[in-house]
Amino acid sequence: MQTSDQSTLKRSLGLTSALSIVVGTIIGSGIFFKQGSVLDSAGSSTMAIIAWIFGGIITLTAGLTIAEIGAQMPDTGGLYVYIENIYGRILGFLSGWMQIIVYGPAIIASVAGFMSILMVNFFGLSNFWRIPLAVITIVAIGLMNLLENKVGAAFSVITTIGKMLPIAVIIIVGLFWGNHNALGQTISGIHQSTGNFGVAVLATLFGYDGWILIASLGGEIKRPQKLLPLAIIWGIIIVLIIYTLITIAVFRFLPASQIHQLGENTVAYIANTVFGEIGGKLLSAGIIISMMGTINGKILTFPRIVYAMARRQDIPFSRPLSYLTPKGKSPVVATTFIIILATIMMIFFDPDHLSDLCVFTVYCFYTLAFFGIFILRRRNHFRPFSTPLYPWIPLISIFGGLFVIVSEILNDPQGVVLFLGIVIVGLPIFYLVKRYYRQQ
Repeated sequence: MQTSDQSTLKRSLGLTSALSIVVGTIIGSGIFFKQGSVLDSAGSSTMAIIAWIFGGIITLTAGLTIAEIGAQMPDTGGLYVYIENIYGRILGFLSGWMQIIVYGPAIIASVAGFMSILMVNFFGLSNFWRIPLAVITIVAIGLMNLLENKVGAAFSVITTIGKMLPIAVIIIVGLFWGNHNALGQTISGIHQSTGNFGVAVLATLFGYDGWILIASLGGEIKRPQKLLPLAIIWGIIIVLIIYTLITIAVFRFLPASQIHQLGENTVAYIANTVFGEIGGKLLSAGIIISMMGTINGKILTFPRIVYAMARRQDIPFSRPLSYLTPKGKSPVVATTFIIILATIMMIFFDPDHLSDLCVFTVYCFYTLAFFGIFILRRRNHFRPFSTPLYPWIPLISIFGGLFVIVSEILNDPQGVVLFLGIVIVGLPIFYLVKRYYRQQ
């Protein structure tokens, strides 16, 4: 099993910082812009609300399962470290390869791309500025994360607090000024043509994704055996409550038929209706801040996976990629690497479709990790944290993972084959790198 990174990375993140990173990384644009698509797939407001709750429960069981595993392996690298320690170097490498080459950069590019659309509208600029603004934002947040990890963590706290303002406004306005029944509204014929309840839950799971990234900072959290499980569990619970309240508030304020017509513009319409044009601008500003916090959380965590893999000499250019600044102990080269990949994807590719397929690939390794709890229970008798209601909670998380995998295979088999191919391409690279370092 890998040794701890205590001698290199600073353990300076407390519960507040860790909790803010979890909440801030999860809550991005999904809850603001997915209401229409989840409703269309679910077919009714009642089933849409249940879909968000069901997605949150699956995510919570996943978090409870990973919390036990993470408490036993409080090292930088997160999922990469877990898979390697449970299943060996090959699967461990593939999980890390998938995260640093495809999943991480594509998710960052996707969020930044959508955020830049809001920024262009907010400042009244032409679409020419969309990509430049997205690249500038990624680079600026990346440069901030080249400093000591406390700086990025502090930004996560600030943006998490900032994103709560538009969330609170939507919830209060919907619950107290809405005059529709949140339950029982139906849209006949919509769900038959666009999806079903399973597709609706799948969409919500995309909205909940990102909770595990705090595990990549395990080597920088104070008392990680205690604080890491607390941050994961309470972070997911907070997000589950927020997502459910926002969904109920939206259905209280607008009829289902209008939400279907408005689609991604549902929340903006509510703001403009209640507060006028200024309200719409303020809400857009809040959502932009929210998405900046999400980008920050991902730029803060994904380079730690690069760093962990470089320390193990699993990837090319491991020596520079494992470099830490002398004072702040920040993985500056690894952070720069992630920024460059995200920028390339932003300029040359469609990150939205990439991000959907990335969730499929990451859930393949999530599910392996969920199975791993049974293996670790046989190996280890001492556990700093034990998943409650074992084995039912891990079994539900496994079911949720398999649900995501099967749903994506049925919905986009060609994309699944493409992304699995990208993951498998990592194998020859792994062996070539190992051969190179053996000859040194």
